[in-house]
Amino acid sequence: MDTKELLKKVRKIEIKTRRLSDHVFGGEYHSTFKGRGMTFSEVRQYQFGDDVRNIDWNVTARYNEPYIKVFEEERELTMMLMVDVSGSQFFGTQQQFKKDIITEIAATLAFSATQNNDKIGLLLFTDQIELFIPPKKGRSHVLRIIRELLEFDPISKETNITEALKFLSGVMKKKTIVFILSDFIADDYDHTLKIVGKKHDVTGIRVYDKREENIPNLGMVQMEDEETGELLLVNTSSKTTRKQYAGYYKKKVSYFKDSFNRSGSGSLSSRVDQSYVKKLLGYFKQRG
Repeated sequence: MDTKELLKKVRKIEIKTRRLSDHVFGGEYHSTFKGRGMTFSEVRQYQFGDDVRNIDWNVTARYNEPYIKVFEEERELTMMLMVDVSGSQFFGTQQQFKKDIITEIAATLAFSATQNNDKIGLLLFTDQIELFIPPKKGRSHVLRIIRELLEFDPISKETNITEALKFLSGVMKKKTIVFILSDFIADDYDHTLKIVGKKHDVTGIRVYDKREENIPNLGMVQMEDEETGELLLVNTSSKTTRKQYAGYYKKKVSYFKDSFNRSGSGSLSSRVDQSYVKKLLGYFKQRG
């Protein structure tokens, strides 16, 4: 992808996702993810209806009339986008790959965080850490994140969510809002997720294609594993084969839901050909 084409794609995604964050997600994000607590702002004269528990007795005694302490929410937060860039993200039977939808969702979340003056970081992973961008504020930083999501070429094609979670724990010492974007075909990450979920506010966003749920009856078909490159000749006419695959896929989905639920983390699933906007809004409102 040349520079001109890349900038054009970045701009297109910015226009679409920024509109969503400005008009749809901004308020929902703010109400869903609260600050670390309340911090002292100022002292002012007591007014009818104020909470008497907030009276500042030292100032009241000095001026011989009631004054109260005013507090405000300590709003600044940090968001980490953990994005799976393994080979399976380049699967898609509709107009877009899973990777394209993941990029749009990540950009929407990033601009929503920017509206609240929060820091945003990016972690791209496969079965290893491909790229880590430390959290920073600002539009130019978000545009860099979008550029990386669009053009980054990973070294590996396989997936290891556990290693990515361990790396996150090592670099993020303070409580962070974490979004993990993946198809979650991998497994064996529940134990590490439980540890990370105790410290951070974690949400798993599963992006999938409808053709992954069931194999259609197409006769003998050669299939390639996007992550390992292995070629397989599959008899899709066999009811047993189709049933076994459907069972395998359901187990992966159940593992995803159960793992995030047991860790106290949030989760949602969004199909490539459906509106991720509705899914995110529903999730934010449910949490808020």
